[in-house]
Amino acid sequence: MSDDLSPHDTLPRLGEIGLSNFAPYLMNRIMARYNASLRDELTKQGLTTAKMRALASLSVLDGPLIRELAVYTVIEQSTLSRALDQLDAAGLVRREPDPTDSRATRVTITEAGRAAHEALWPQMFDAYDRMFRGIPDSERRAFVGTLQKILSNIRKHDI
Repeated sequence: MSDDLSPHDTLPRLGEIGLSNFAPYLMNRIMARYNASLRDELTKQGLTTAKMRALASLSVLDGPLIRELAVYTVIEQSTLSRALDQLDAAGLVRREPDPTDSRATRVTITEAGRAAHEALWPQMFDAYDRMFRGIPDSERRAFVGTLQKILSNIRKHDI
C-alpha cells in the first residue's frame, strides 16, 4: 500500500454519510415529491412542470430575458424555449424583442397566463405548506435562510 494518499482517499464515502444525511439527495427527493403532488392539477390545466415554473416566475418577474428566466426556473434554455413556444401559442405568455438588444427576447405573462397561475397557486401553496407541517415558523425561516446561503455559495449567476 502506498504512503501517497490522494486527497480523495480521506473524503467520507456516501455510504458513511448516508443518503438520509446527504443534502443534495434530500433536496432532490423533496422537489420530486413537490412536483408529483402537483402533477394531476398540472395535467388538468394542460401544463407541465416547466410551464408551471415559467408562469410562476413570470407572475413575479417583470419581463425577464429568456436566459434570465432559464436561471429562475432552473430549466435548460432549449427546454424552456419549447415550453415558451407552447405557452405563447396558448396565449399565456408573450415574447418581445428587447428594446436595447435586438438579439435578445423578453418574456411577459399575459392576463390569461396570470389567471392560469392563479388557478394553480392554491395547489402550489398547499403542497408548500404541507412540506412545513409541524415545523415552527422560526425553523422555517432559518431553513429558508440556510437555503439562501447555500444558493449564494454555489450561484453561477447574479440572479
